[in-house]
Amino acid sequence: MRFDVTTHRCIIVIDQHLSAGLAMNAASVIGIGFGRLTDNLVGPDMQSQDGVNYPGVIAAPLPVLLAAGDYLRELHGVSEADEELVAMPFSALAQSCKTYEEYGERIAATPSGQIELVALGLIGPKKKITRLSGNLKLYR
Repeated sequence: MRFDVTTHRCIIVIDQHLSAGLAMNAASVIGIGFGRLTDNLVGPDMQSQDGVNYPGVIAAPLPVLLAAGDYLRELHGVSEADEELVAMPFSALAQSCKTYEEYGERIAATPSGQIELVALGLIGPKKKITRLSGNLKLYR
C-alpha cells in the first residue's frame, strides 16, 4: 500500500486489559510492521541546524486507542473483508514466545479462531478508519 497523508489514516488499537508493558510492546511491533508494509508512511530524514541527522518518522498522526478484545476480533474481521484496509494483527501468542522460530511453529499449529488478539493496527481511508474507531478511547 502507498500511504497518502491526505486520504489515509492509521491507528493502533490495544486490548484495554493489557498491561502497560505488553501494550507498549504490541504498539511498537505494529509500528515496525506498518513501516515495513506501507510505502510513503515514513517521511525523509531531517537535519538540525547544526547538521545532526534525525531519521524519518511517521508522516501522519498515529493514535493508540483502547478496545475490548472482542472488538479487536471484530475489527480484524472487517479489515479482512475490505480491500481498502490494511491490518496488522498482533497476538498474545506472539507475546508469549521467546524466539521468532517458536512463534512460527506455534502459530502454524493454531487455528486463527483460537488466536487471541491483543492489538491491531489499521491503515485505510480516513472515513472508514474513523467510522471503525471514532468511539474508542485514547490510550493514556
